[in-house]
Amino acid sequence: MNNDAANRFETVAVLGAGVIGASWTALYLAAGLRVKVFDITDNFEARVDAYVSNAWPTLEQLGLTDSGDCRRASFHNSASDAVQDADFIQENVPECIETKLALYREIETELSARSIVASSASGLMLKELQRGWEDPSRFILGHPFNPPHLIPLVELLGNDHTAEGVLDMAEKFYERVGKVTIRIKKEVPAHVANRLQAALWKEAIHLVRSEVASVEDVDKAMWAGPGLRWAAMGPHMLFHLGAGSGGMREFCSRYSDSFHRWWGTLGDVQIDQSTIEELVKGIDDAAAGRNTDSLADERDALILEFLKSRKQLLSSQ
Repeated sequence: MNNDAANRFETVAVLGAGVIGASWTALYLAAGLRVKVFDITDNFEARVDAYVSNAWPTLEQLGLTDSGDCRRASFHNSASDAVQDADFIQENVPECIETKLALYREIETELSARSIVASSASGLMLKELQRGWEDPSRFILGHPFNPPHLIPLVELLGNDHTAEGVLDMAEKFYERVGKVTIRIKKEVPAHVANRLQAALWKEAIHLVRSEVASVEDVDKAMWAGPGLRWAAMGPHMLFHLGAGSGGMREFCSRYSDSFHRWWGTLGDVQIDQSTIEELVKGIDDAAAGRNTDSLADERDALILEFLKSRKQLLSSQ
């Protein structure tokens, strides 16, 4: 299979137009693609249009709209109609296994022989989702991080049922629209990035529940400390740098005993009702009256400035 074919993909179907689907729509339109959007909810066309309009200035600042036209979207109440003539299909319907399997059965006979279907599923397994296909060879996981038009990551996964070259083509396609991809070599629940998030949040909750620090101070410890470094490089590379010229081998030699001691004291928590109440109170205190829209705007503005700075720095090297 010729990977250059991914550069000829011109029509994308976005199945499911919630927050993830609308965000994908904005990104694909910015890349100059024709986008066919399917959803079954009332007035989804207006919601998607509003989302794209709101996201467009961010995409412009990231330099992703040079060939894009926010008007190249069409809207469909039938998934079968939406996938006709589509080169790439991004599936984002609700995270319910039966809903997804029914959708796959509906669209499979309408797909062209070259189409690739990628699911944004975060909690379901690829091997579970493949049950909805007579031939799952061109169906993969293409899991984004929310919102996809802003956060670059896509986690890619295929398996023994995936046709040769499909993952390569999907990777080329995602890179074409500005994404950063990783390959998941072995399927585990929640993939890679969500597992890392889950492990960190577990200990963050433990610190709050153990009265080591407040919700606000735990969050502050992250964004003012290791979070800044992790936005630049991942933990392995940062620890490689942490021991100077000795690199990772020297770091492990110096600090393995410390990490073993720390790991032995990490907490085991459950998100029960009392934990929820403590977290909600802590968030209310930290938010200090700011609503979620205001906080989300602040988050996105900070991420945007980081991405712009990173792009400028790397392009000058």
